[in-house]
Amino acid sequence: MACVVFLALALGLAAKPKITPGPIESPRLEMDGGRWLEFDGGFSSERELKAKPRFWTRVVNIAIGEPVYHNLVRPYSVATDSHGRIIVTDPGSFGVHIFDWAAKKYKFLSRRGGQDTLEAPQCVAVDKQDNIYVTDSESGKIFVFASGGKLQRVIGGLKGGEGFFKRPTGIAVDSDARRIYVSDTWRDKVFVLDMEGSVLQTIGKKGQGDGEFLFPTELRLQGDELVVVDAMNSRVQFFNRAGAFRGAIGHAGDGRGATFRPKGIGVDSEGHYYVVDGLANVVQVFDRQGQLLYFFGKEAGLGDFALPAGLAIDREDRIYIVDTYHRRIEVFHYFGAGNHPERGTR
Repeated sequence: MACVVFLALALGLAAKPKITPGPIESPRLEMDGGRWLEFDGGFSSERELKAKPRFWTRVVNIAIGEPVYHNLVRPYSVATDSHGRIIVTDPGSFGVHIFDWAAKKYKFLSRRGGQDTLEAPQCVAVDKQDNIYVTDSESGKIFVFASGGKLQRVIGGLKGGEGFFKRPTGIAVDSDARRIYVSDTWRDKVFVLDMEGSVLQTIGKKGQGDGEFLFPTELRLQGDELVVVDAMNSRVQFFNRAGAFRGAIGHAGDGRGATFRPKGIGVDSEGHYYVVDGLANVVQVFDRQGQLLYFFGKEAGLGDFALPAGLAIDREDRIYIVDTYHRRIEVFHYFGAGNHPERGTR
């Protein structure tokens, strides 16, 4: 699988693929075992979600002006829920975008003014009920919204309006065990909370050894493991859910499998780990043993990222990547062994 054949050359990579919300004819990366990855499109605004306006709607728009649409300003993290909605944090707009392509609906979550102001929404996770958990790296709190967007509660709020966490970033939710995992980047540790926000334990400390962190950021729960992006140690670490170290992938340097500035993390249906490298502007794909399988991005000819950050993979192996500089979400689709639709079809 390490060998990547660029079928995309025949499709003309000199021109960038058009960013659209729907499936398009696109470049494709072919891999060993009949697997492949292809570009599905992308989006950057509420406008792209809306159906083409009918005649009288256009007439009204001419008369009273076009509606104001929300655009991605400085997107950072992305998650998907059980309905296929795409949830994007955007500290540049002080809120969270929810794109529902199936229903052609859009919602913007924001909290401005008052004690519990959403100042810098950083990372996002959802639970089994599609409740939305958002870390706020500035206020030091976690905002929990119901699936419909109503604020349910704020975790970590202290008297005086400040937050408990120094800089909360990554978040993951274990609905069955009723646990919330939060990385505090400035404290170099991961907090384990109950659903009410009480601290049950912490994982890690500052350092470069096994189970130690230098600026931990994104988190994922995969099987019985907690996956932690250890950003300044240029690696991803694995723990059991009790906090015991199990292994790591990635390393600093110039060689194969080096991860310069790991950011977003995701796992596909075959257990491959996708790691965003924010400095190299690529996504690297590893197996659980740390072997680099392939990578994609501008340097590989598929995708064109600048300052990529968050990453999420849904149940259909669609990969959503936050392209912060270009203010958009790029969408890819991985077809693994046994998941082979007829070529050219969706």
